Amino acid sequence: MKLSEFIGLPEDHKRSIVLTEGVAIGKRQLPDRHVFLFQLNEYYVETLCCNKSKEIMEYRVFQNTKQLAPYLDAIRIDHLLH
Repeated sequence: MKLSEFIGLPEDHKRSIVLTEGVAIGKRQLPDRHVFLFQLNEYYVETLCCNKSKEIMEYRVFQNTKQLAPYLDAIRIDHLLH
């Protein structure tokens, strides 16, 4: 599925696509939300979930790898360096 096609989907379809076709590659915590990062084809989808209800409140879609920066500290590569 192309990025433009994903953006045009209704919210319930986005959720289904992310959970069935996406590859979970990261997560982070904001003060009021959990953010989960998925890779779909050649783009990334962040799902911003409410801490209390656990519902997805927002989808952020991007292709630029610079936006992966908040996740990089959580990736451990120590074992690769020895």
